[in-house]
Amino acid sequence: MVDDLDMKITHVIRGADHISNTPKQILLYRAAGAPLPEFAHLPLILGPDKQRLSKRHGATSVMAYAEMGYLPEAFFNFLALLGWSPGDDREILSRQELTELFSLEGVGKANAIFGTEKLDWFNNQHIRNASPDVLRELVVRELKSAKIWDDKTLVPDSMDATLDLLRNRARRLSDFSGIFRSFFTDDFAYDQAAAAKFFADPRLKDLAPDLLHEYTESGAFTLQSTEEILRQLAERKGVKAGVLINALRVGLTGQGVAPGLFEVMQALGRERTLARLQRLISYLQSTIHN
Repeated sequence: MVDDLDMKITHVIRGADHISNTPKQILLYRAAGAPLPEFAHLPLILGPDKQRLSKRHGATSVMAYAEMGYLPEAFFNFLALLGWSPGDDREILSRQELTELFSLEGVGKANAIFGTEKLDWFNNQHIRNASPDVLRELVVRELKSAKIWDDKTLVPDSMDATLDLLRNRARRLSDFSGIFRSFFTDDFAYDQAAAAKFFADPRLKDLAPDLLHEYTESGAFTLQSTEEILRQLAERKGVKAGVLINALRVGLTGQGVAPGLFEVMQALGRERTLARLQRLISYLQSTIHN
């Protein structure tokens, strides 16, 4: 109370856990004959287990969240809506909008829950909405940090097309050097669970070389032509197209879940696609036996 008087504090805004000591402070102000400040109490931020947020709930440093791949704007947006609402259904707001809209009247009474699942959602939304230049700069910084940046192959135009393909799926910037690693470097491994599931068909040992031959001989390498060639081959061989699509998806990206196969092929380009298909053939021939 003495410090507040000395600094001429007019508003005291703090956590709801201080409500119990507010009457004592009011009595002290009155005893000192000093004007009362405005008191406001904000709901507490709890962990998913409804206990006070602490180190056991994960990272506690803002910089730790930055290193995990969260955008400053997304983190700010997420924190601002813990225990406060602008009064409508909007959730994705800029820092300027949040500053202009904030009022104590919008503060709720219930304690807020700090959950990374919701934080990931906010981060994904801000990644989706980032301009091409901003997203490219952020991803390049992430790739350089992960030591997988290549100035020769990752030119701005082709990279922007790749980021457009991936941005809706990315929860964190670290995803671009993690699950999306194969889009930016040839140094990636096949997910073992996906390989076990989608490389199991013994027919792939012959189908994959046939597909490589078809793509190599074709003069076109468009979204439409790559799909037509694969489906026509599958029909001629009497197999479902999914056998090739699923295996090739893992072969090109290392993952069992990825954007549409033929969109992936366009993002990688003809040369990288054919090289990875040859790599897949070598892998299949070494692991699939008659």
